[in-house]
Amino acid sequence: MARVVLGVTGGIAAYKAVEILRLLRENDHDVTVVPTTAALRFVGEPTWSALSGRPVATDVWSDPQAVAHVAIGKGADLVLIAPATADFLARAAHGIASDLLTNVLLTATCPVLIAPAMHTEMWQHPATQANVRLLRERGAIVLEPAVGRLTGTDSGPGRLPEPAAILETAVAALQAQHQPAGDPGGRGGQSGQGGQDLRGKRVLISVGGTREPWDDVRFLGNRSSGRQGFALARSALVRGAQVDLVIADVQAQAPAGCWSVRVSSAEELRETMHATIAERDPDIVVMAAAVADFRPIPDPRGKITKESLDTAAPELRLERTTDVLAELVDKRGSLSSPVIVGFAAEVTKAHESLEQRALAKIARKGCDYLIANEVTGGAVFGESSTSVVIVDQEGVRARLAGVDKAAVGHALWDTIASHR
Repeated sequence: MARVVLGVTGGIAAYKAVEILRLLRENDHDVTVVPTTAALRFVGEPTWSALSGRPVATDVWSDPQAVAHVAIGKGADLVLIAPATADFLARAAHGIASDLLTNVLLTATCPVLIAPAMHTEMWQHPATQANVRLLRERGAIVLEPAVGRLTGTDSGPGRLPEPAAILETAVAALQAQHQPAGDPGGRGGQSGQGGQDLRGKRVLISVGGTREPWDDVRFLGNRSSGRQGFALARSALVRGAQVDLVIADVQAQAPAGCWSVRVSSAEELRETMHATIAERDPDIVVMAAAVADFRPIPDPRGKITKESLDTAAPELRLERTTDVLAELVDKRGSLSSPVIVGFAAEVTKAHESLEQRALAKIARKGCDYLIANEVTGGAVFGESSTSVVIVDQEGVRARLAGVDKAAVGHALWDTIASHR
């Protein structure tokens, strides 16, 4: 059971924090709610107290003998602020301890996760962006707000991410804080998890499986669930990175705090990866998506019907798609940035190891690192755990067997930090 401080500030999205509190409690975390005075105008103290099962901490003058403005922050395993208004970001960035919540921030030594929510103009204002940069430089995990409907008829970036997505990132931050250190060069340990070694870095990750249209209603796809790509994103977020996602066919919700764009086919993914690299200049690019190697040659009939075929079966003709990973490496040329990481779902044959296949593939692709997993019989697709090897051009750097997919992300970041 982790001790979580849930800070709630005075924005209309405060009602969503009630769901965040419920989810935290359902995951057996001990939660102390610290609402600002303005937050209590949106959701009252009885609600917070009833759902947390604890008294609500509201101001520095309550229970002064307990020195709550110091004790709450010092005793926390995670401080989660959701929603965080522009006013709160400004005060937090400049160390202004004008209420109990900002006092808690100044005494907390645990990870601090901040989920901003405000109107688009307020989020994009240079002052707010400067405050966010300052908070990130100091080690706070500040999520990008979601894009969507805001108060009234307005729509745009500034929406609070969904509570379930915020919970997943909070859990990732707690796991990263408490899991033991290891040896990234051997078993794929997690030596960097408690730190912010990706602070100031931008990571671009492709996620999911592509869909290649055959006719107007049919497509060829694959079994990629996107779980590994999203786990990579969360592990990068809690280590301080800004994370961009190019998401193919995925049903699951993207992690809170990431910029994202949706694609469908291999060609759409290819074009979007090139455009995103040019626009957002990432430090690390991870090709975790399962990109189709072949696509159907489109049928001119629009939709293939039984009547149009009489009794004959339709003919499926295939052509190769572009090797996106190899193309990204070629375009980068002799430059050292961005670091490029490939993924390989492998089916090994007799007298052949996963390591051998991974080393052969990285030699062909030319990327800096490659993560290979064994998928014989459909293994690992959609599962919470996996087994992988991480290699670079010099050899095997990490082996992980039967680990949570988040551990693969941490092992990758550890490996990159250790060898570059």
